[in-house]
Amino acid sequence: MPDVRMQDKEIFTPEHLEFRKTVRRFADTLAPHAEAWDEEGIFPREVFKQAGDLGLLGIRFGEKWGGLGLDWWWTVCYAEELVHSNNAGVNMALMVQSDMATPIIDELGSDEVKAEFLAPAIKGERIAALGVSEPGGGSDVAALRTTARRDGDDYVINGSKLWITNGTRADFVTLAVRTGGEGFGGVSLLVFPTDVKGFSIGKKLKKVGNKASDTAELFFEDCRVPVRYRLGQENMGFYHIMTNFQGERLIAALGCVAGMEKHVREAIRYGNDRKAFGKPLTKFQVWKHKLVEHLTSIEAARRLTYYSVDRFNKDPRSALREITMAKLFAGDLSQRVLYDCMQMYGGFGYTTEYPVSRAWTDARLITIGGGTSEVMKEILTKVEGL
Repeated sequence: MPDVRMQDKEIFTPEHLEFRKTVRRFADTLAPHAEAWDEEGIFPREVFKQAGDLGLLGIRFGEKWGGLGLDWWWTVCYAEELVHSNNAGVNMALMVQSDMATPIIDELGSDEVKAEFLAPAIKGERIAALGVSEPGGGSDVAALRTTARRDGDDYVINGSKLWITNGTRADFVTLAVRTGGEGFGGVSLLVFPTDVKGFSIGKKLKKVGNKASDTAELFFEDCRVPVRYRLGQENMGFYHIMTNFQGERLIAALGCVAGMEKHVREAIRYGNDRKAFGKPLTKFQVWKHKLVEHLTSIEAARRLTYYSVDRFNKDPRSALREITMAKLFAGDLSQRVLYDCMQMYGGFGYTTEYPVSRAWTDARLITIGGGTSEVMKEILTKVEGL
């Protein structure tokens, strides 16, 4: 069962620990299916419902809509224990549902919109996707081209989205559209039900990692949705997307850090048992030093993410610098850590027999998704006035 470090006893209560156990038990039920679901390129829809029944899809949302009404430290428990599913694709799909597509609805949606979309999403009865990235640009939100033209009480939507997780089976999309002029000032947010006439799904994209999460291109041709599905004020969506990105990047960093430690600990156990030249691998200085260096760096990454959580918990507007650093540091670190973990397994690490091979390919996404490492550096140069 999950444990909590002595230095974190003041953060995590016995209630947090019980919640960790709940998440861990759920993750353990998913782990045996990890390889098969990756091969299939999707996982059963029922997994969303199972997560919803446990309260995992609405941790910070209002109890009125079926959420738990808790803070980000409970989300930390969720992110850290879910890595034991051994399937980053499943984890990402669930986190899109819980922490990327729905927080904006919780924050800005009317009661009518929350009842129609948020409540069933929290239960896992309706699957959500986040529609921001486009073929012409991923991280450059201000350059998006999908348009929503006002026509009476409707918006008429035309354009496309790319790299959309849950895209092949989403019941609705939290959609970023252009309702005004060029730049960040003309972006709005809508809830888009996918049963609308004119909506279509392109090919399901084949990815290097995170294979169990379905990823697709979406097309919109004269799609009509009511104005009442808009989230927040017209042309003010960019600012809400940027805040939402902070939560997305933070939960990505948390899962990344937990995943790194998990695989280092598993590599140590493997290295204790695996012998070469008459002694365990972990008795060789080259491996002992690598492992403790990685554990040191992982602990530093954890302290940075926890500090980011603390700031974000108190004021989401105050943590841009720290969250950006956390994602950048954890993402780049994971490339080295998972490389060495895989290397310790030798030939076995290059097969799918051990989870470390999937973890190695899955980790590549952390430096790309939710804003590339290069974009993180650009953000930091502006924050630091460089």
